[in-house]
Amino acid sequence: MNYISQNANIAHLSLLGVKCPLSCGSMRMSFGLTFKRTAKVHWRANFSQQCSLRSTGLFVPPSPPLDPEKVKELQRFITLSKRLLVMTGAGISTESGIPDYRSEKVGLYARTDRRPIQHGDFVRSAPVRQRYWARNFVGWPQFSSRQPNPAHWALSNWERLGKLHWLVTQNVDALHTKAGSQRLTELHGCMHRVLCLDCGEQTPRGVLQERFQVLNPTWSAEAHGLAPDGDVFLTEEEVQSFQVPSCSQCGGPLKPDVVFFGDTVKPDKVDFVHKRVKEADSLLVVGSSLQVYSGYRFILTAREKKLPIVILNIGPTRSDDLASLKLDSRCGELLPLIDPR
Repeated sequence: MNYISQNANIAHLSLLGVKCPLSCGSMRMSFGLTFKRTAKVHWRANFSQQCSLRSTGLFVPPSPPLDPEKVKELQRFITLSKRLLVMTGAGISTESGIPDYRSEKVGLYARTDRRPIQHGDFVRSAPVRQRYWARNFVGWPQFSSRQPNPAHWALSNWERLGKLHWLVTQNVDALHTKAGSQRLTELHGCMHRVLCLDCGEQTPRGVLQERFQVLNPTWSAEAHGLAPDGDVFLTEEEVQSFQVPSCSQCGGPLKPDVVFFGDTVKPDKVDFVHKRVKEADSLLVVGSSLQVYSGYRFILTAREKKLPIVILNIGPTRSDDLASLKLDSRCGELLPLIDPR
């Protein structure tokens, strides 16, 4: 499978150049989104608080000031790397306004007792799919408008200059694609694609949003909180009347083209990434706690190959003991400081 071609196709789905409708480079979101139908058949988000231009992200955990000595160590690591593999996680996108699951005080698990949807529940239950899609429908306009932050742009620049051998992301937000990365594997898929569970037909998520609008002309809802992966919280009463379209080709159920919790990454994709790790001479982890095995296994492969490993993540990770250098800093603050040449 050609993953460069795969991601080039994603770019054709209008992922590049999407602007935040509120024209804020960094925004602070409240947990009181309301969505109402307007006369022009669009959905409008009303925020109970204004964007805060001073905030670099409501969902970024606190971090210590940059340590100049550690910055120099990271620079040496990057300078010596000739075939660098980078693995990114949710922590790189929190500075773009997308929450993660595990960050202390600000992650989903810290803010609420809600838990992400399970693959088996989604596949087996029509009511579960209805609830998921209603919530995703409300959250989609804001999730899809999120833009790359300086960390995404830095990695894209490293690739352009020949420093980055391969980029593996555990994220499903398409921000690396928006930043222009091409030597990229989306380990867990991408929310900007929708898949039919019966026939496998793949369609852009924006097309499905239009079908939702046609089927639900008078439906409205108020979101109670914001979750990762384009999800929001709705009441059961709001969900009950939401209509979900089926596959336009075969009538089967639709699912975002992502790996839900409880599902597994396809073996051919896992093998592909293992090969990229074995080709690399160093590995940099950016914004991941590595708690999920689907990503952690590649760290084990790097250790077996005796690759130097550096981790940039606010808070502890599953592989801190395997890293030659650990940095607790904002990804978007630190990566642009590094000269990849």
